[in-house]
Amino acid sequence: MEGAAPLLPNQTVDIWLKSCSALRMEDDRLVLDAGNSFVAKKVKDSFLATLESVMQRQGKGSGIDLVYDSKTAGAEETLPHPEPHPPISPNGLNRQYDFTSFVVGKSNRLAHAASLAVAESPGEAYNPLFIWGGVGLGKTHLMHAIGNYAQGKNGNAKVTYLSSEKFTNELITAIKNARTAEFRAKYRHVDILLIDDIQFLAGKESTQDEFFHTFNDLHTEHKQIVLSSDRPPKELGDIEDRIISRFEWGLVTDIQQPDYETRIAILKKKAEQRRIPVNDDVIGFLAENIPSNIRELEGALNRVIASANFSQEPITIENTQEWLKDVIGNGRRGPLTFQSIMDVVSSEFGFSPEDICGKRRTAEVALARQVAMYMCRTHTESSLQQIAKDFGKKDHTTVLHALKKIEMLMKEDARVKKIVDNINKKL
Repeated sequence: MEGAAPLLPNQTVDIWLKSCSALRMEDDRLVLDAGNSFVAKKVKDSFLATLESVMQRQGKGSGIDLVYDSKTAGAEETLPHPEPHPPISPNGLNRQYDFTSFVVGKSNRLAHAASLAVAESPGEAYNPLFIWGGVGLGKTHLMHAIGNYAQGKNGNAKVTYLSSEKFTNELITAIKNARTAEFRAKYRHVDILLIDDIQFLAGKESTQDEFFHTFNDLHTEHKQIVLSSDRPPKELGDIEDRIISRFEWGLVTDIQQPDYETRIAILKKKAEQRRIPVNDDVIGFLAENIPSNIRELEGALNRVIASANFSQEPITIENTQEWLKDVIGNGRRGPLTFQSIMDVVSSEFGFSPEDICGKRRTAEVALARQVAMYMCRTHTESSLQQIAKDFGKKDHTTVLHALKKIEMLMKEDARVKKIVDNINKKL
């Protein structure tokens, strides 16, 4: 739930998810008590795919079974799934992510075409296929779509999707239990291997070595490899050069922030899928005010629909502005800039922008500087070189170090994680 919370509107978390509780794990699936049939149906229809996707990415299970009345009736009534099989299959693929539900635009056209080519002819078109881009732009969707399409075309195809984090965790467990041979057999005997967020291999020498040999074995056998990252191969710090060079053997393609027309198409498609009439004025308002990524765009639409349901008010621009005032304010939100990010970071740490960009090397100022660099990379389209220039640095290696440092601290230091979360909310 904690991992899914940032992907969903605050109102969704407060009203629906906080009323649910985890009961136990059964056959690698989480049994989730929704309390009653009304909440269970809402969670199943609107949020289950997101929850299961996050759960699978974290390596904590293959799916979720919703139950209700478990506390009052003494026996659990399981809410039936609309499909005969769970959305998350044992190989990690989410069946709800396919090519038909992916909206194609200028920002993702090449990545979509390359993904479809790979799905049509695994191991032949582009191997490996390396897709990079910011958070919430559709990289994971395309990876699942590749796997689902390939399996639909060839039912005997062995396809495995996982995050680099899960790859690392499974390797650690295998080494601990003296089962590395089983681990290698699992990932070196597949037809298509899809690994998400490959940037998190940084600094993990044993995992990188294992991945290197897995990659070589699969590539030699003409098995397809698909990787995703939040940055291009040459900007991945603390990953061995021999691995970086292999990332570039096939095709490296990116997904950019969706343009206005693509945002319009995405919103219309999502509204149609929900069978909710949303007029063009509201669609246009959302597309203009939420330009950053698809996940935020869908979250805003979900929040508008939920607010309309709760209040029994029509979906108008005026009501939409009110329902989303903490997200976009009463006016339009422009793209974030270096200055706007510096203002928020300065306020959070209590240092002036001049101090943060200056040469002071105290631990707290250095942390503020690194967080600011991380935010500039996360929330803008600026290159590493441009960010370095903004901070008065001669080259981009300082920025790379800052990105790696903050990503590590967010995992290990609760205070830094809270600071980054606070700044993200303000931005």
